[in-house]
Amino acid sequence: MWVPSAAMVAPRQGRIPDATVSRLPVYQRILLELVRTGVETVSSEKLAGLAMVNASKVRKDLSYLGSFGTRGWGYETRYLLSRIDEALGLDRDWPVAIVGLGNLGRALANSPGFTSRGFRIASLFDVDPGLVSTRIGPVVIHHLDDLAAVTAGDPPAIGVIATPGAVAQDVADRLVEAGVGSLLNFAPRVLAVPAGVLLRYVDLSIELQVMSFYLRRKGHRGLEASGEGTAPPEPPVALAHPIGIAAPGPGEV
Repeated sequence: MWVPSAAMVAPRQGRIPDATVSRLPVYQRILLELVRTGVETVSSEKLAGLAMVNASKVRKDLSYLGSFGTRGWGYETRYLLSRIDEALGLDRDWPVAIVGLGNLGRALANSPGFTSRGFRIASLFDVDPGLVSTRIGPVVIHHLDDLAAVTAGDPPAIGVIATPGAVAQDVADRLVEAGVGSLLNFAPRVLAVPAGVLLRYVDLSIELQVMSFYLRRKGHRGLEASGEGTAPPEPPVALAHPIGIAAPGPGEV
């Protein structure tokens, strides 16, 4: 098996661009599937095709992590996966607190995909008396009023807000006051947080609205064939699912 030398793995100095950071999890997911299916090497062209980007962009993205590809052979999948895991912090333990144990919060707490790769459900909170003191797996659901006391013993790195929008700001405030510096908000509410607090939104309704925009414009493409109107831009394509991928042949870069 190809093994990189120490001189080949020195990472580039400086900040990794946000666009690259957003693509690293895509590469990580593809590589994880390649490793699981026994593929030992992958070319930049193959990885680019699966990630729906061009090969030069893949090579540039990966160059921020170091220089460890071999011309004519490609990347050793297991090693590249470990470098991306390290860059994304997936080789560390990240305690997660989830507030709101309705259908969505419970699904997140039970999701193997959410709780894998270093993300550990450390604490759960709700205000429903029927849920408080019950368990999801080994984790006890506590009342939201006990958030500061509970998290003091195992401070969460990430707070997940899965509550109704009306109470999301109050929950965010409580999490910040408890020292949580990163928030993942599933509630349909724009939040205000102090500078320095990382805030990310996951809003399925917004994604559906974006899809409806492109679906509506797609419906007008028939006008172009009749000479009426202008063809709309192509909508974003979905990521390919890396199933049944073959290893690159000799000579692939």
